[in-house]
Order: sequence, then structure tokens, then C-alpha cells
Amino acid sequence: MESMTCPRCGDDMDERTVGEATVSQCPEGHGVFLARADLGLLIEAENDWHRNAGQHTAPMPRITADMTAPPSVGKQSRAWVETLFS
Repeated sequence: MESMTCPRCGDDMDERTVGEATVSQCPEGHGVFLARADLGLLIEAENDWHRNAGQHTAPMPRITADMTAPPSVGKQSRAWVETLFS
């Protein structure tokens, strides 16, 4: 694919490979461009991620006076695609 320019700011878009897809992304964060086939690949990867994520829940503990706050867990992604652009 030849180099693309962002329609909003005119900068050359950065091209990178995400999984098996090629994504052109504005360096200023204005957006991304995907070919139709690449979008299909990302959708398939997203569906696979959700299929394999399963439920990561645990029962609520009984609240007692001597309890301390649980350790902080980093931000969890709601979707596989979110991990690509955060």
C-alpha cells in the first residue's frame, strides 16, 4: 500500500502491522485507515479474544473489620482491539 496522508491534518500516516492486518494511523491521533480485508482480520481476532477470555470473576469476600484494600490491578482491556491503540 502506498503512503497515505491524514485527511484531517495532512501528515503522512504511519503504517504498522497489527496481527496479520496492516493499519495506517495518523501520528497526531486523528484516526486509522484499514482495508476491508484487514478490518475482517481484526474482527476475527477480536471474536477469538472474546471466545478465549472467559469469565474472570470471583465470589465477593465477606467484609470484616480487619480487611485491607486489594492490590491495584492495571487497567484491563474490554476488547482485544482496545489493546492495540491504548
